[in-house]
Amino acid sequence: MIVQKEVSKSYSEVKKQLILKRAEYALEENKPSASAMRDALFSELSEMWLRSIQASVKESTWIKYRNILKCSIVPRLGNTNLSEIDYSVVSALCNDLMESGGKDQCGLAAKTVADALSLTKAVIKYASRMKYMTDRTALDVSVKVKNAPLRVLSVQEQQILLSELAEELDFTGLGIYICLFTGIRVGELCALTWDDISLENNMIHIHRTMQRIQTPGGEKKTAILIAEPKSQCSIRDIPIAGTLREKLMQQSVKEGYVLTGNKNRYVEPRTMQNRFKAIVEQCGIQDAHFHTLRHTFATRCIEVGFDVKSLSEILGHANVSITLNRYVHPSMELKQKNMDRLSELFAVK
Repeated sequence: MIVQKEVSKSYSEVKKQLILKRAEYALEENKPSASAMRDALFSELSEMWLRSIQASVKESTWIKYRNILKCSIVPRLGNTNLSEIDYSVVSALCNDLMESGGKDQCGLAAKTVADALSLTKAVIKYASRMKYMTDRTALDVSVKVKNAPLRVLSVQEQQILLSELAEELDFTGLGIYICLFTGIRVGELCALTWDDISLENNMIHIHRTMQRIQTPGGEKKTAILIAEPKSQCSIRDIPIAGTLREKLMQQSVKEGYVLTGNKNRYVEPRTMQNRFKAIVEQCGIQDAHFHTLRHTFATRCIEVGFDVKSLSEILGHANVSITLNRYVHPSMELKQKNMDRLSELFAVK
């Protein structure tokens, strides 16, 4: 008796297997051999990577990346061949930065180490794309970063601060008012001009930010840069609250920079931060920095019932999750009120 083998397969099954075989063959054909791949020092590849991204990132971002590489990574990995940088080497780098990184060699914060790790991985990925020998296990290293609780002014502290500012509202006080009722960043405030404020349309247009950056090779070590924010979502229009509108209307000088009333003179972020620090100390408010105003604005908005999407756009965030995770911190009092509302909903009447 002759037994026939079953060969009946659907057309779709045969086609699927053929596609898979072709894909496997293409991968083998295009896969470079170990002898064809190159090796190089990490320092060389980091320089190549920096040059490759220079035209696609903001100058301040590029300088930040270069400084992290120069100060934290290259001194430790610079003379190591890229092919030798594996999971254990990158793990040792992170541990060393945690324990003895920084100018004082007292160790860096987890967030700073995570930034250094991210750049190390970026260089390795770039090298891989450029057909250099890399060990992909190095990309599996991670650093756990704990989000520290953000400082938010209590309602009482905010009232004390506003009362202090109201006594004699100068340009600095007006700037603090603006941040408390818009949540804009200190760099955005310092770059704000009266041309950006429309009292007729009740709107503030945010489209520039100010920061001091390093100037390698220049006569001065640093310089002020006023430019567009690093992300397009930071360019936004913010409605003016009634309380803030009153303060803006009261200002007699409405030209130039908002913090000076002069188009040729500005206040840089570090100066504004120092002025704010002096004011809150005078008010007896502890542990508050300028960014606390932004945290406080977001929290107050949630407490009065803002929808998160609107708040996210006002803050200039890329998505709603950033707003929820980073800036919105309901007080225990608000949590209790919400729990009471839930209880009232199902109360027997």
